[in-house]
Amino acid sequence: MKRRDFITLVGGAAAAWPLAARAQQAMPVIGLLSNASSDVYALRLSAFCQGLKEAGYVEHQNVEIEYRWAEGNDRLPALAAELVRRQVAVIVAAGGSPSAVAAKAATATIPIVLAVAVDPVEVGLVASLSRPGGNLTGVSNLNVEVGPKRLELLHELLPTVTIVGVLENPTSPTAEPFSRALQPAARALGLQLHILHASTDRDFDTVFPTLVQLRAGALVISPDTFFNTRSEQLAALALQHAVPAIYQYRPFVAGGGLMSYGSDQSEYYRLVGIYTGKILKGEKPADLPVVQSTKVELIINLKTAKALGITVPLPLSGRADEVIE
Repeated sequence: MKRRDFITLVGGAAAAWPLAARAQQAMPVIGLLSNASSDVYALRLSAFCQGLKEAGYVEHQNVEIEYRWAEGNDRLPALAAELVRRQVAVIVAAGGSPSAVAAKAATATIPIVLAVAVDPVEVGLVASLSRPGGNLTGVSNLNVEVGPKRLELLHELLPTVTIVGVLENPTSPTAEPFSRALQPAARALGLQLHILHASTDRDFDTVFPTLVQLRAGALVISPDTFFNTRSEQLAALALQHAVPAIYQYRPFVAGGGLMSYGSDQSEYYRLVGIYTGKILKGEKPADLPVVQSTKVELIINLKTAKALGITVPLPLSGRADEVIE
């Protein structure tokens, strides 16, 4: 090989390496942060990817996703720091307020798309809903706002019940706003509320016997990611102790819970995916208003109602989006 040809070959190869590196770097990476586990989020992930697709992004084709699951442990700050070191293009705080708080504490520069039930202004995540400012924006749902409606549904189903338990996680930012929102509805319906706390699995050992001691005729479970990851366990405990209970999401009812009333998870996380796509296309979080997922669904488990000796009124079952038999 002539020297000139060799130089040309080497020079051409050297020029190709940066091009290849740039091609690899061109695919953005999303960091998805949650304190739950992947199996709990199967439906949400499907909806999230659908929203991404609508925005023009498909995983493994023109975007990659780095998943960080805390598996119910107190690892969110460390996992958020990992994503920052990974230099992801955007962090999706998919585990409610705890994920959003951890992500915000980890970075003031990487865009963050939050998914929360609590008012993000009230807990200090954004400056305002219309002009968030900073590096956070995203989607909120109605799971705190519709708390009073859950009381109304229980009252419609169980009109003679006057004592209702409210299960909340005292460490959650949603706990106080949720219980506060219930009070006017409880007074209007003539209900006496008893607030019970649980932030560990061991707490359940006292919560349900306490409900029985209080002669509570029903239970409202407040929106919280800790409870999300234990919805089937909560459903089983409520049935075991013969306590009619209502929660926010379908998995609770599918696991044997009596009723759920709350945001449609598919619609909620589809919007999160769409917003993530907007960020990837260059829109700034500070300029994107926090949107609200307004679609809610009512689901009733008639098999559980029968096991509890409850007859569901036809007008109530007729309004349900889904009836599990």
